[in-house]
Amino acid sequence: MKTQVTAIAYALLAALFYALNVPCSKWLLAYVPPVCLAGVLYVGAGLGVGAMYIFSRKNEKPCDRLSRADWPYAAGMVALDVVAPILLMFGVKLGTSANASLLGNFEIVATALIAMLLFRERVSLRLWVAVALITIASVILSFEGVDGLKFSVGSILVLGATVCWGLENNCTRRISGKSTYQIVTVKGFCSGAASLALSFAVGEKLPPARFVASALVLGFVAYGLSIFTYVRAQRDLGAAKTSAYYAVAPFAGALLSFAFLGETLSPFYLAALAMMVSGTAFVVYDTLHHSHSHAHTHRIVHTHGGRTHVHLIEHTHEHGHFLSEGRHSHRHSARELLGNRHPYLEETTNGIH
Repeated sequence: MKTQVTAIAYALLAALFYALNVPCSKWLLAYVPPVCLAGVLYVGAGLGVGAMYIFSRKNEKPCDRLSRADWPYAAGMVALDVVAPILLMFGVKLGTSANASLLGNFEIVATALIAMLLFRERVSLRLWVAVALITIASVILSFEGVDGLKFSVGSILVLGATVCWGLENNCTRRISGKSTYQIVTVKGFCSGAASLALSFAVGEKLPPARFVASALVLGFVAYGLSIFTYVRAQRDLGAAKTSAYYAVAPFAGALLSFAFLGETLSPFYLAALAMMVSGTAFVVYDTLHHSHSHAHTHRIVHTHGGRTHVHLIEHTHEHGHFLSEGRHSHRHSARELLGNRHPYLEETTNGIH
């Protein structure tokens, strides 16, 4: 129970840290080119978490560090982290940050599908219901209006970024048991350096130092701390479920866009918000409600015809309970276990977990 609650707290913290990204990036994009901004944000993550890594390395075991078998997943993680933020920055530049914040929830759909199809991660029916609700909400937001019924270019770019991050989430999940500090540091510096190299290749220029500094700080919080807590959550929740808790980020990001950028909250936004809140509720229930099977051996004693009979019965059954319940019990009748073959049995047995 404690491990699950801690993992949920990490997932929610990751979402809240990342919520700062879209509205703050929208402001910075007025002064910093999109590809350059994506690179500086990741460099900020690498610098901040790298500094944390220096002080934590004395407690790190050799087995915690990335091994040769982990590097293919780490390379995929870095490559996708180069493409995704660039798509997001152009999407934010061409659209509104409120729409981009909520469309970011499509990452849950991509992560769940990839986790199930490519990495054979179990996805429950409740989680699929959540995915369906979030998909509908994303479709609502991706239209510019009911009259035109056309997708906006900005929305499509944001959706492309979420697909990249969905695959990246699954790559990161494969190495989430290793040093979180090392994972985020590698991701920050490598993805940042690649993005900056691409930025200079297309002719973008570095902005004044004060905007670079602002972007570095934003990168440390919205990317560095967010990724750090996200990876910690993945260890216990898995890729699909962690990404579902991440749905809090777009809600908070859209609210910040409304509060500080003066963007309006349209009826489409409110309808999508209601859909996404419902989807998140399904994810919370799915995390806290644990379904599993038990094998039991029951010792049943009864007297018949002056003789004592002992029966050892083994059976398996599936049931669900909330993680907060801890130990719980259930009862079986002897008739239920043995059927009508023993008409004198009336005793009951208990199963406790």
